[in-house]
Amino acid sequence: MTQAPGPEVTVYTPSQINQEVKHHLEAGFGRVWVQGEISNLAQPASGHQYFSLKDGQAQMRCALFKPHAQKLAAQPQNGDEVLVRGQLTLYAPRGDYQLIADAVLGAGVGALHAEFERLKQRLDQEGLFDSARKKALPQWPSEIAVVTSATGAAIQDIQNTWAQRWPVSKLKLYPATVQGEQAPESIIEALSQADQSPDTDVIILARGGGALEDLWAFNNEALARALAAVKTPVITGVGHETDVTIVDFIADHRAATPTQAAVMATPDGTEIRARLSQQLIQLDSGVRRTLNQHAQGLDMLSQRLARVHPAQRLTEHQRRLADHQRRLCLSATMVIDRHQQRLSGLGRLLDQLSPLNVLERGFGIVQDERGQPIYPENPPKIDSIINILTRDFEITSKVETIKPRPGAQTRDD
Repeated sequence: MTQAPGPEVTVYTPSQINQEVKHHLEAGFGRVWVQGEISNLAQPASGHQYFSLKDGQAQMRCALFKPHAQKLAAQPQNGDEVLVRGQLTLYAPRGDYQLIADAVLGAGVGALHAEFERLKQRLDQEGLFDSARKKALPQWPSEIAVVTSATGAAIQDIQNTWAQRWPVSKLKLYPATVQGEQAPESIIEALSQADQSPDTDVIILARGGGALEDLWAFNNEALARALAAVKTPVITGVGHETDVTIVDFIADHRAATPTQAAVMATPDGTEIRARLSQQLIQLDSGVRRTLNQHAQGLDMLSQRLARVHPAQRLTEHQRRLADHQRRLCLSATMVIDRHQQRLSGLGRLLDQLSPLNVLERGFGIVQDERGQPIYPENPPKIDSIINILTRDFEITSKVETIKPRPGAQTRDD
């Protein structure tokens, strides 16, 4: 008879054992890919999807919740052979284990995906994805080459973006087939032509969105190696943002869409014009300010030069010479006036002392025949001729007598 477990034995409840199994299941498997046929598909109003995934011998429950279900390119149907990616877990209330899916792919797509991963790994190991080999984009491209379909939406998106941003450059289309078995060879030829043109500054390799099968040409190994040999910088814009192809890893730059590729290849002309306008305003202001400063400096130098210029010094000396001349003339005039006044006074005094003034009073001047005055030192002689000058007459007479005046001194002969 079986005995009850002792205290040393751990006894689980259903919820406890389910939690332990859940923990070990999730930790042991992690995220897995499972291939099988969909059955028992349920799509309630909540947006979640529940189905079973089976093969010939077994089946397992799967749940695809609304956020991931909304991202599916095509809704799964009962009987579809699919690849499901998800996390193994246990639904504890019922003890059922299930796969919580986050992606559902057609079985064919799964094979393509596996081939994609194998090629990606091989090219990566060869160094074709290394960032060191990536080429920088030209800052001011003059010719942009576009390798894409001539009739697709991608070229229209690129042309519209180019016309808005950088229409001063040339946009040249190198048409290529971008879908189907002939697409890789067509793209390689167009890339070669664009790369060989000496005018090409940058190449855009683009295609619109589509399913994995539609984009498969861009996962071609020959195309990947041809792209790696291109010398011109290449931007890829293949599919939508969530689409990734082998050429995206090879290219120098990867854009999410063709429009974004055109943005990466072109400067923003509107922004550049605005910046140039602002810089021209600043340049004009700076030039004016510099010219004003130099003009002020020239004015100061001109003033200093004027002060030391020989002509200015000559003018100053001429002014000083004219001032001295004026002062000299004034001084000379004053000296002459003083001398004239003195001469006038002396003249008046001389006139007053002149013997001729005596004649005005009725007296006469007696002179010998030689015109010498009669002085004691030059006395007259008897029978000598004398001249007597009066105011109105000159009288000549002969000396008959000479009588000394009383008290006068006479010279002894």
